[in-house]
Amino acid sequence: MEEAKDLANIIKSGKLTAPANMVQESVVGPSLGEESIRTGLISFIVAFVLVFAYMIFFYNMAGIAACCALLVNIFFLFGVLASIGAVLTLPGIAGIVLTMAMAVDANVIIYERVKEELLAGKSIGAAIKDGYKVAYSAIIDGNVTTLLTGIVLAYFGSGPVQGFAVTLCIGILTSLFSSIFVSRLVFEAMLSSKKGQKKITFYNKLTEHFLENPKVNFVGGHKVQSIIAIALVVVAIGSLAFKGLDFGIDFSGGRTYVVRFDQDVNPVEVRSKLQDEFGTAPEVKTFGPAYQVKITTDYKVKEDSDAVKREVITKLHNGTKTFFKDENITIEQFESTMKSPLGIISSEIVGPTMAEDIQRSAVIAISVSLILIFAYIGLRFKRWQYGLAGLVSLSFDALITIGIFSLFSGLLPFNLEVNQDFIAAILTVIGYSINDTVIVFDRVRENVKLYPKAEYGKVMNDAMNQTLSRTFNTLGSTLLVLLIVFIFGGEVLRGFAFALFVGVAVGAFASLCVACPVAYALITRSEKKKLLAKETKR
Repeated sequence: MEEAKDLANIIKSGKLTAPANMVQESVVGPSLGEESIRTGLISFIVAFVLVFAYMIFFYNMAGIAACCALLVNIFFLFGVLASIGAVLTLPGIAGIVLTMAMAVDANVIIYERVKEELLAGKSIGAAIKDGYKVAYSAIIDGNVTTLLTGIVLAYFGSGPVQGFAVTLCIGILTSLFSSIFVSRLVFEAMLSSKKGQKKITFYNKLTEHFLENPKVNFVGGHKVQSIIAIALVVVAIGSLAFKGLDFGIDFSGGRTYVVRFDQDVNPVEVRSKLQDEFGTAPEVKTFGPAYQVKITTDYKVKEDSDAVKREVITKLHNGTKTFFKDENITIEQFESTMKSPLGIISSEIVGPTMAEDIQRSAVIAISVSLILIFAYIGLRFKRWQYGLAGLVSLSFDALITIGIFSLFSGLLPFNLEVNQDFIAAILTVIGYSINDTVIVFDRVRENVKLYPKAEYGKVMNDAMNQTLSRTFNTLGSTLLVLLIVFIFGGEVLRGFAFALFVGVAVGAFASLCVACPVAYALITRSEKKKLLAKETKR
């Protein structure tokens, strides 16, 4: 507040040599704000309870230890956010909800490794010790890649997107601590007594042998997988070429208003009425319930004077007042965003300059994220082929997610606009989906050390099968959380949650059916070249 007052005083003093022009303005009324908080908290609580139930069902007593770690994680996360004075936006709440799913991921990796150690005949104490030890590298690599995208998003993003990135980055760090340290403390306390040791279980009768030895021939089916992947790419590119995307004002510039009526309205009729006022037809969409619409227009967007703002409000009022039960609603009642639950409940203006900046930042953010992940994986696994395979997989994931937004735009009963939140979702998907790929690559690296003379295709196939249970559980818990956000998070978060849901689901397919086959093809080709070179020298 003090910084804002200082800036206001400087502007008023007339010392600036350049004029200060408004490039973005956003107003949210209390009714929409209260709804957003309520829906955000509901999605948070429901997701919290369901994740607890999922972990306890699947991992029995060990699931309770994971839940304890999750509680501590939430405590630390809110503590850090409070200590730095972070503003908790609705996307920020979504970031916390997603953090819960990612925190569970670390526990799933550990528990699956402990189960493997138990099946090898080790005692419960030795199995827990070795399970944690061998899981560290996969957990750290997976979280670092997500953290890299979070940092990029925090640097290039703004407003709510930046809030989402901050909570995501903090959540990754706190979840790493709680998953590795807190859950281990719970087990150490139980291992200290014989009664406690007997209570430690990592499965129940239903989950004991779940995907224990699936023997799926992933490598052998790479041709079919490639055909499916290519077909999806063709459909996505075709939709983008012929149908395009529904760009929000973040990318196109304009004025958008969320207007709430006291009865259900037809957006087509509202659009027709507003066309008479503005001269050109604005974009009118149902936003949540049928009595609420989102109106977007580029009418005089390059002018930011109070007179133009007043003119736009007047035209909106004249064009929509006949759709209220009380057609005599005054313009003061209609525009009183901060007082009335009817009329304009939120508004946003993005100038063309700001829209260009956002477009540029989005391209840079995605490009930087992909390059950083490529470099990290290549260096971490000491083979550029792994980095390139991960890059191809992530590019596929992002392309298909964007293609689905294009394909289903206008066909689903909620908005699929491409805006800053969508870019945040794509970057989050890039950071999160690489987890699956990193887990498999980590197991491949481990198996190569254990069986140096084994055929590479068999090593990779075994690694994919050994991590399949972890992939299923992580995917299940994450999609469950995202489904809750989609259902209970409100209209503001629906498109965002849908993008994450699609991206995470496609990412699981990409890890198994794109990244691994590409890595296999590149590495085997490289090995053949080395072998041929040796034979030639002889």
